Amino acid sequence: MSERRDVHLEVKGMTCQGCVNAVTRIVQRKDPSAQVKIDLAAGRLDGVAEIDADALAKAISAAGYEARVL
Repeated sequence: MSERRDVHLEVKGMTCQGCVNAVTRIVQRKDPSAQVKIDLAAGRLDGVAEIDADALAKAISAAGYEARVL
């Protein structure tokens, strides 16, 4: 089992609950054990995951959103 670490990302381009659901699915595909909370109004994703935050930001960005590690 890998080490779980805090993940904090700014995610731009989310405009609705469907976007939140899409970003959540991306996270779950990359790390099924991840637990994240997405604040649509703030454009922020916070949580814990085994995957590196940079890799997660790249996966989200590849899906059309603009994500960066905070």
